[in-house]
Amino acid sequence: MHYNCLIVDDEKELSKMTAEYFQMFGVTTAYVESAEECYSFLDNNSVDLILLDINLGDNSGFDVCKRVREDMQIPILFISARQSDDDVLIALSIGGDDYVKKPYSLSVLLAKVKVNLRRIEQLRAAGEKNSREMIESGRFYIDETTMSVIRDGEQIQLKAKEFDLIKCLYNHKNSIVKKEALFEEVWGDAFYGDGTLNVHIRKLREKLEENPNKPKLIKTVWGTGYMLDLENNIEADS
Repeated sequence: MHYNCLIVDDEKELSKMTAEYFQMFGVTTAYVESAEECYSFLDNNSVDLILLDINLGDNSGFDVCKRVREDMQIPILFISARQSDDDVLIALSIGGDDYVKKPYSLSVLLAKVKVNLRRIEQLRAAGEKNSREMIESGRFYIDETTMSVIRDGEQIQLKAKEFDLIKCLYNHKNSIVKKEALFEEVWGDAFYGDGTLNVHIRKLREKLEENPNKPKLIKTVWGTGYMLDLENNIEADS
């Protein structure tokens, strides 16, 4: 099922009250109480936006945010009784889009949620229009509004880190990109292990290559890094 909003908060009564209030104004809302319930919910449902508490029993909302950001770029609004500036800075620096302190006003929180939902609808409409135009052109594009690649008239949906990786390679297409540069630009850290990069490259090849075992598009430059070879494989536009 699809929901506009998912509340992740171990204060069940508050979540229930918030969800019921949102429903009154046409915002379809579900709620879960733990990190594991959140992951399970997202595996089986789609959502436009997450309201995320920091304190989740044995888990941290910060960790949930980091994990969700691996696969999704939907808005994440932190809702927390923690008042320190340090918590706010951490929440925003790891990918949070806003920080609402408890106790919150239901009407104010709803207004913030609706602003984000309107923005999502605008981006989605623009993305669909751009995607149709790109598909008709039949070349190679990356579409930031839908986190997808258009190749030979086919739209290929990617996860967040996969898209960040192909975007980095695309920005340096037909040139070698060193592993250290990929780690820094995609993960924000030059000290990730090769295993992380190899897994994401493999996933991209499975989605973009005709034969992932004999890649022609995303080439390995042994001992150095990778190259997105569009010059010899496909006509590309930006």
